Amino acid sequence: MSTPTESNAPVLLYDGVCGVCNSAVRTLLRVDRGGTLRFAALDSDFARDVIARHPHLAGRDSVVFVGDPGGRAETVSTESAAMLAVADYLGGCWKLASVARVIPAFLRDRLYAAFAKVRYHVGGQYDTCPIPSSAVRSRFVDASYG
Repeated sequence: MSTPTESNAPVLLYDGVCGVCNSAVRTLLRVDRGGTLRFAALDSDFARDVIARHPHLAGRDSVVFVGDPGGRAETVSTESAAMLAVADYLGGCWKLASVARVIPAFLRDRLYAAFAKVRYHVGGQYDTCPIPSSAVRSRFVDASYG
């Protein structure tokens, strides 16, 4: 696989005020050895643009993996498919997660939805989306922090 450029590197849309989601993003920042996966909150301008191009995402409260963002081959994956897309993108031992594909998508997504309902109880909730550290800020789309 060729190394993506900043303009076509995938972007993971996530709930910016969710403690579990923020913890997952911090983990992904650490394990993405290529340092190319980028991130944007679901309420960001970038996410609104993606949703405008993919209206079926409107009102969805789910992680979204955006491949080739803004490009001709732009794709979006949500819920468990998004998590599997992240694992595929990371490669290495993370590809072992692909074994979850033997579980039908509707069952994987039911499990995802059940956890999503309690995620604030499990990981807490921020009042606002936390500001990423300067070391990783460039990996966040729409990270216009002073």
